[in-house]
Amino acid sequence: MASVSLLHSNDLHGSLDDGRESTLAALRAEVDFYFDTGDAIRSGNLAVPFGQEPVWERFGRLGLTAHVIGNRETHLVEAGFKAKLAGAPAPVLCANLRLKSGERPLAGTLRLEANGVRVGVFAVSVPMVTERMAVKVASAYIWDQPIPVSRECVAQLRDEVDLLIGLTHIGHRVDLELAERVPGIDILLTGHSHTILEQPLRVGSTWICQGGSHGRFAGVYRWTDGRLEGGLRRLT
Repeated sequence: MASVSLLHSNDLHGSLDDGRESTLAALRAEVDFYFDTGDAIRSGNLAVPFGQEPVWERFGRLGLTAHVIGNRETHLVEAGFKAKLAGAPAPVLCANLRLKSGERPLAGTLRLEANGVRVGVFAVSVPMVTERMAVKVASAYIWDQPIPVSRECVAQLRDEVDLLIGLTHIGHRVDLELAERVPGIDILLTGHSHTILEQPLRVGSTWICQGGSHGRFAGVYRWTDGRLEGGLRRLT
């Protein structure tokens, strides 16, 4: 039976140092893909980094496959947003983000393959500025609600892939709701709420994974025909 192995980190908050990178490098050598699900950078929500965020260079050495933006990777102003993502070595995804013009500044989906398994990936993040918020007049960006957008992504990808992975930075409560309301997702690699799930949590037919925050843990998993095995590994 064909299987796919995954490495997952979330909510590093600028904590990816030499020691954690070394541990992650050893784990990365064991797996097919490495996903990070947001809040990896050091800069806060409204801050603008003076130079490239150090985590991007480290992710490059680690062979990051893809990343979904967290609230830390966002900014109301285009220049600030682009500065935060400058140097990202892998696709940065977010399907529910758009400019006021309607243009999508980031891709929302990704197609991969490993070991004969067709893998589809979609990504959604916490809505920082919505159509209903007064602050939208000062923002270049609008976030649509993640669950309806996820449903659209699943409809787009499900029939074309063997394994469908959602990268989310929306918090555990909303992840549970997403798994319940949108069938067809195999795995949710999640973040934002700093929830520690030592082993994957199954909701319906969807597995949910999250590894706390600040580089204490990373998740290592193997998916085989609907089964997900593995759990958290300590980085410190």
